[in-house]
Amino acid sequence: MVGRDEGAANVIADWDSAVAYALSLPDTVLSTSYGKPAVKVASNGRAFLYTGHEAKTSFGIAIDLDTVEMLKETDPDTFWQTPHYEGWPAVLIRYGSADPERVHTMIERSRDWTAAKPKTKPRKKK
Repeated sequence: MVGRDEGAANVIADWDSAVAYALSLPDTVLSTSYGKPAVKVASNGRAFLYTGHEAKTSFGIAIDLDTVEMLKETDPDTFWQTPHYEGWPAVLIRYGSADPERVHTMIERSRDWTAAKPKTKPRKKK
């Protein structure tokens, strides 16, 4: 049996493969965030994986700022930000990374980091 981190089949090549991997993690559900597709932690309603504004080339994950900086510094070909995301706990991940194991690990960390947050509060209607 081939491990999850071996072979090209495990490369996150597009949005559908990112979603499929994220939904294989515990307590996850396909939903929307800001009107766009996203995967959320079911128990707290918070998105951890989303299409972002660069949906043709990348997807985004929620992760702490220290990790964002480390990822951008150590693998800028995979992990990056546009000015829209700078200063926010989110990083973009290019499809087809040469290091799918690291991408999978970061999706898992994003889910865990987001799951540790409190449940979202309903927005007040205007």
